[in-house]
Amino acid sequence: MSNLTPATASFIDNLTLSDGTIRDATGRYLTEPRGRWTGQGIVLAPATTAEVAHIVKSCNDAKVGIVPYSGGTGLVGGQLMHDGPVPVVLSLERMNAIRANYPSENVLIAEAGCILADVQTAAADVNRLFPLSLASEGSARIGGLLSTNAGGVNVLRYGNARALCLGLEVVRPDGTIWHGLTRLRKDNTGYDLRDLMIGAEGTLGIITAAALKMVPQPANIGAAFMAVRSPSAALDLLAMAGAHFGDGLSAFELIHRQGVDFMSETGVDVRMPFAEQPNWSVLIDVGLPKGLSPDEALTDLFASAFAEDLVTDGVIAQSDAQRDALWAVRENIPEGNRRIGSISSHDISVPLSHIPDFIAQGMRALAEIGDFRINCFGHLGDGNLHYNVFPTAGKSRADYDHVREAVKTCVHDLCDSFGGSVSAEHGIGRLKVSDLEKYSDPVKLAMMRSVKTALDPVGIMNPGAVLR
Repeated sequence: MSNLTPATASFIDNLTLSDGTIRDATGRYLTEPRGRWTGQGIVLAPATTAEVAHIVKSCNDAKVGIVPYSGGTGLVGGQLMHDGPVPVVLSLERMNAIRANYPSENVLIAEAGCILADVQTAAADVNRLFPLSLASEGSARIGGLLSTNAGGVNVLRYGNARALCLGLEVVRPDGTIWHGLTRLRKDNTGYDLRDLMIGAEGTLGIITAAALKMVPQPANIGAAFMAVRSPSAALDLLAMAGAHFGDGLSAFELIHRQGVDFMSETGVDVRMPFAEQPNWSVLIDVGLPKGLSPDEALTDLFASAFAEDLVTDGVIAQSDAQRDALWAVRENIPEGNRRIGSISSHDISVPLSHIPDFIAQGMRALAEIGDFRINCFGHLGDGNLHYNVFPTAGKSRADYDHVREAVKTCVHDLCDSFGGSVSAEHGIGRLKVSDLEKYSDPVKLAMMRSVKTALDPVGIMNPGAVLR
């Protein structure tokens, strides 16, 4: 701990918790999934909201920064502070209880350290569904998911994390506790502080618990892979699927052949749905009421789409195991990407009707910078693309260090020109602070800074994240 500032050292010396949970800040607390960032800090792991409040108040009094740490799965550096005065890394991992479950209300109360998969299990135990679902659900925690307003594969039907939360318990920067764990679905008593905290990435307070919405389990679920002629055809198929299934359409994922080729190239063990992988395909997932057959409904959709020349081939799951196998293709695309190593990864969204033009113009614009492999995939149903740029075969991402910034600027400028967002679901963190400043409305930024100053006047909450 020799690198601590005097303020932090004095703070640690005077801090007392029920079991002295001061941990070495090593390993997972100081790294992030892509390996581009490392952090610093002293890790504290409180077990109760009262302990969180004690830590936060002590930090505020000593002017010591706090970096909230959830599951560590964030991709924009929000959980790491790599320079400046050494902060306290506040981990909520010990606050992992399901405090209450109200199946008749479709609500459960979960502490911020609950792993998403455990919340899904708690809902399933009472024959309900907590529909937030993403690749890191085995390690991502509720506090971080709400703080980044996480998305995932079911946003099309159920919305982002924000739409799945009714109330919050939050420790404010001065150490006071906002007891906002309401289970009400209608409450117009003043400003919506819940929505202010969700998506704030720990810069306005520490979420310690949440009242989360559950939904009934769909009676019948099904999935299909369909080969489409182009991104434009995929959009037409999305509209057709919406007409066929209505609210029963749960997910609609766009997949480019490059992602499948990466899995084959790097030995990711996944069974591919087609003998000859098409350039573009979509994964469709549905959840239908009792008495409706997903198999028949998806077959009808394929027949209609084939007649309109939108699709050329299809595979429809005939069992839960086959559905899982189809989803395994989509869920392992990020692993293939990781093994290749991207030059620059982009979490973007553009208006749905502009997606085909964005994809075509992006390829042409990047070709003017250099020779790349592009893996464009993601949640077409809500306009969120993961548009990632990779080295050509035989080269590494280090060979492209000199053009990485140009690649990112090219993609983000094009996204902005289409009226899109350069952060669809991953947040701003520290990686995209300059992007937020470049592409946001100045009035929006001024309002955000006013809120930050009002709620965190000392500036201890996740300093350097989102705003600087």
